[in-house]
Amino acid sequence: MKRSDFLLITCEHGGNRIPSRYEEFFRGHEALLRTHRGYDAGALRMARDMSAALACPLVASTVSRLLIDLNRSQGHPRLYSEATRVAPPDLREEILRRYYLPYRTKVETRIAQAVAGGARVIHLSCHSFTPELDGEVRHTDIGLLYDPAREGEAALCRDWRTALQVRAHGLRTRMNYPYSGTADGFTVHLRRRFSGDSYLGIELEINQKHVVMRGRHWQEMRNAVVDAFQDALASGKSRPVVPATKLVSGHPVPHPR
Repeated sequence: MKRSDFLLITCEHGGNRIPSRYEEFFRGHEALLRTHRGYDAGALRMARDMSAALACPLVASTVSRLLIDLNRSQGHPRLYSEATRVAPPDLREEILRRYYLPYRTKVETRIAQAVAGGARVIHLSCHSFTPELDGEVRHTDIGLLYDPAREGEAALCRDWRTALQVRAHGLRTRMNYPYSGTADGFTVHLRRRFSGDSYLGIELEINQKHVVMRGRHWQEMRNAVVDAFQDALASGKSRPVVPATKLVSGHPVPHPR
């Protein structure tokens, strides 16, 4: 019997919301919250499109990573930002219990349940990156982050890049750029628990220059990314996700509740 795939979409940096209980720590940091330090612009919209088009679950957070970074491991020096590192230890522990642990546990539980049911999980984590960092202009449009030692992840990313060259040949796609797919992150943590046969963890990175264009360009780019991902899943190197529905370009995508 052919093994089915279970697709899960996540977005760790979907918003810049600060719960009122912790607002005092962000006085003087209001402008920072509106920058890439506060959230990944466009990432949540991309994640919602993926979830709707593929009829698969989405787990997302709109709490700012400046409160606590859901994509960092516990003990990482940037788990808390300069705004929250000054908070008393008991308050930082409270933030961890209220926001970090429930989010990570929810994702990990969904994956564990799917694996226990005999499925292979394809986990796509949606992010975005700044067009320029520390004076370096990033000319890449799309980054696909994965572990090169996991052939399933590498094959799916190769297929996705190939499909993007067909669907959106004007966009430049690079592998493990602008970050390494094996640097500290949620997918790296999940790989430690789940084998390469049962779990594929890929991070999608979109250049924010496309997000700020908004309108038709941004919509068409998202459509191309989704369509190319479906092409990759359906290719000979990657088994199709079950269930999956084709995104019709230009068709409005509802927000999940």
